[in-house]
Amino acid sequence: MILVGYSILKKVVVGCEIPKPISGTLSGHAAGEPFDKYVYHEIKKQFPTETFRQYEYLNDLYAKNPTIIGFKARQELFDSPTVMFLLSRGKDATIKWSEENPFDEKQNDTADIVVVKNGFYEIVDVKTRNISKSAQPPNIISAYKLAQLCAKMIDNQEFNNFTISYFELDWKLENDKLVCKNAYFGNLFKAKPDELYINWAAAMQIQIHICDLDQTFNGTKAMWAKSYLKHFVIQARKRANDMITKFVIPFEKYIQ
Repeated sequence: MILVGYSILKKVVVGCEIPKPISGTLSGHAAGEPFDKYVYHEIKKQFPTETFRQYEYLNDLYAKNPTIIGFKARQELFDSPTVMFLLSRGKDATIKWSEENPFDEKQNDTADIVVVKNGFYEIVDVKTRNISKSAQPPNIISAYKLAQLCAKMIDNQEFNNFTISYFELDWKLENDKLVCKNAYFGNLFKAKPDELYINWAAAMQIQIHICDLDQTFNGTKAMWAKSYLKHFVIQARKRANDMITKFVIPFEKYIQ
């Protein structure tokens, strides 16, 4: 299930112009944030009361339940342990939350945008790419966090109450404007799990341009979760064996 109308969104964003960042930098967060906010406001037009930034959703959830305090009690406000794992903040931050001390946005939040309707959560991550330059594909999610997520999906038998979507905007600099030239949608659970590239040297991140994200997996989400865990374990075991071969075996003779 996908809530957001991405074909409609693409028609709106392609051709849009964002002022060049005042700082002059055209890399990373400085270039991506204005497009991210643009996409957020356009999705909010589709779902005015159901669209949030991740921190906004948490602030709204806790503010609506002012008598619920403490880490465990606030975690139980989520109908879904799996969604709670994706969206909640750490123990200390959750305990300290109050209406006078609300959450702010964090760059490492799982979701840029959360659309919540009838108990279903669509987690949207917005990616941007300067197509004037070749660059390493972006991190889309931690491979380890995704393995934990899949385990929770299986443990809790929660497969149909959330999804994770990606929306990529490709842009060029023209006359001091960042102009969106194309846009791409991809759903994580439509990608073949065993083809997801894990960059172990980059904090175990899955990296890919969304325009290259395979969308041909047609099994159930339960099948996807098990397939991904198999892929993760195979890759992790190979990585562990390689580490032992390179960093342990050559030096063992010196400590025996």
